[in-house]
Amino acid sequence: MSRRAGFWTLGGTLLAFMAASSAPSPLYVVYQARWAFSSGTLTAVFAVYALALLVALLTVGGLSDFVGRRPVLLAALIGEIVAMVTFLTADGVGQLLAARVLQGLATGAATGTISAGLVDLQPSPGSRLGPLVNTAAPTTGLAIGALGTGLLAQYAPAPTTLVFALLTAVFVLITAAIALLPDTVTPRPGALASLRPRARVPRQARGAFLGAVPCLIATWALGGLYLSLGPSLVVGVLHVPGRLVGGLLVTVITGAGAVASVLARDLAPRRVMIGGSAALAAGTIITLTGLALTSPPLFFAGAAVAGSGFGASFLGTLRSLAALAAPRERAELFAAVYVVSYLAFSLPAVLAGELVPVLGLATTATAYSVLIIVLALVAVAAGPLLKRPLPTADQSLPQAAPATEPV
Repeated sequence: MSRRAGFWTLGGTLLAFMAASSAPSPLYVVYQARWAFSSGTLTAVFAVYALALLVALLTVGGLSDFVGRRPVLLAALIGEIVAMVTFLTADGVGQLLAARVLQGLATGAATGTISAGLVDLQPSPGSRLGPLVNTAAPTTGLAIGALGTGLLAQYAPAPTTLVFALLTAVFVLITAAIALLPDTVTPRPGALASLRPRARVPRQARGAFLGAVPCLIATWALGGLYLSLGPSLVVGVLHVPGRLVGGLLVTVITGAGAVASVLARDLAPRRVMIGGSAALAAGTIITLTGLALTSPPLFFAGAAVAGSGFGASFLGTLRSLAALAAPRERAELFAAVYVVSYLAFSLPAVLAGELVPVLGLATTATAYSVLIIVLALVAVAAGPLLKRPLPTADQSLPQAAPATEPV
């Protein structure tokens, strides 16, 4: 396989992993109706994926630097195939939880490897193609996976099995292609030591990191709300029938985030973070208005604005922090960023799921959204803490940073 073909194979693999990660979201309401489990259980099924992915990122995220890209990616693909088969044969909550854990581990192992491989195989060392694919493929894949599952659930037979049968076949084909991938890494000692989790904020970046925490929590908590309870809100509060709407909601959010991150990629990172946080707050206010007025068009419009804010604010935060760290410090800094992000993505959603039986779905979503608005506005006010980069720091975003997105 040529380097060019290898590059696009990796890009397609990243897109497939992200599509598979969002595929279960439109089906949560189907599973809940079929097996009569609580909203707390639903959000737990959602959250274990994020926690498993975080564990994989912190442990095997850098393993391919020592044993090679291809072996790690093949192992991740086999794990993903097992996860798809587990979804395919699931007959209860236990198998759903197992499938999501397997999927999180496989995706976490694959994304760091793919991100590095895309930079290895891009046309030239200074090319922007690798970072662009790393940025655009995840959100595009999330949108495709959610919308595709929604369409199949609405119009095709066997909604909880057909999509996973198709994804299983896709990953089998990808595994065969990756087996032919040229490996750009020569194995070297240090593989076991690389498995030790590392997360640290360099001294010179600590003020900026503290200022970025409200933005990270607001953006990822928003993703957790929409991707776990969003379909339930559309069906149960807005009274929109059909299984397609859940996938459409996820598509709107992730698609808007993808467009915003691509459009803002060359703008000043601090301004992007502040503007994105403001859009996040405004979009969440619009969605709350849509819920209060039982207006699906207003709700979806707000989701689009909030999604664009998510994409822009997270991109601006990553680039701002990257500019304050020396290259040798970035891996541990970004590990710290993802620890905060994935905890914010999963734990508040689980808490919200537990509160739904007590407060009701609409009240829980409203309280959750108000908290997001407050944090987003705090992020706007804290923007000046993201100081100008140190003179010795490389101001570009690390090209091999894990290309993970909320799912």
